[in-house]
Amino acid sequence: MESIDWSNLSFGYMPTDYNVRCTYKDGKWGDITVTSSQTFEIHMAATCLHYGQEAFEGMKAFRGKDGKIRIFRMDENAARLQSSCRGIMMPELPTEKFNEAILTVVKKNERFVPPYESGASLYIRPLLIGTSAQVGVKPAKEYLFIVFVSPVGPYFKEGFKPTPMVILRQYDRAAPLGTGRYKVGGNYAASLVSGEKAHAMGYSAVLYLDAKEKKYIDECGPANFFGIRGNSYITPKSTSILPSITNKSLMQLAEDMGMTVEVRQVPEEELATFDEAGACGTAAVISPIARIDDLDENKSYVFSKDGKPGPICEKLYHKLRAIQYGDEPDTHHWVTIVE
Repeated sequence: MESIDWSNLSFGYMPTDYNVRCTYKDGKWGDITVTSSQTFEIHMAATCLHYGQEAFEGMKAFRGKDGKIRIFRMDENAARLQSSCRGIMMPELPTEKFNEAILTVVKKNERFVPPYESGASLYIRPLLIGTSAQVGVKPAKEYLFIVFVSPVGPYFKEGFKPTPMVILRQYDRAAPLGTGRYKVGGNYAASLVSGEKAHAMGYSAVLYLDAKEKKYIDECGPANFFGIRGNSYITPKSTSILPSITNKSLMQLAEDMGMTVEVRQVPEEELATFDEAGACGTAAVISPIARIDDLDENKSYVFSKDGKPGPICEKLYHKLRAIQYGDEPDTHHWVTIVE
């Protein structure tokens, strides 16, 4: 793989050797198959195209200093996909079948797992879609599960550096009792207009307020939000936030460090009291926030004046990555080593 410049990879799709697939038909899941085809045929009346029966996950595999490949919190991704399935009436993929698919696709594409200390990783994308042909809003009878992989660099081109974010009150990502807590494509489609507007204005992401009252912090579109105040790690609680596996992991690490973890509603004005703030998710791990501008209210909440991440963000970021790469003990049994 000498032709790949591992240290300068962007976060995007790169073709690899294989992907794996599994179909649901006649009320049961079939066997996992391996293919090198990057396409598949789908009926024009498939439910995923018309009624949004589609859910996906995002995971990563890392090559350690010892050469071993580690996958981070695989069972948590399986559980979250099952939650998404329940949310939009798709059959749940058993955890064992999910894990088999992930391990198979990583093994088959082992040569695409970036080397240790390259700053890159192997992104894993499980995808589940309704495929049976029908017109009429009801769940499909047949489904296709696919997992493909791609080596990727940092999600934000700045890497682990503070970036500015913006509150755009005229946009909502998800309704309070809608599909916000599921990882379905519709939530991301709903964030495209506001996200592109933010990028055009020089911001890395939108920080959404709750759709009902426009009073509380929700999330950063592709990531969960957290704030640090003193010895407290504070992250919003809301029925429209996708539960981030990275955030769950950071909360545990914060507790391990002796911090108090608070999961609750966070009013916007509380932003003024935070020492540090960040967005967290699989793709970026932690993206420190330099400042948040509320343009409608003509307010700016500043967390980094020197362009550097805060000390707690830095400690949490390096701790989590050390576990992912096998540089520190995996005391919580989060890592699966690919044999």
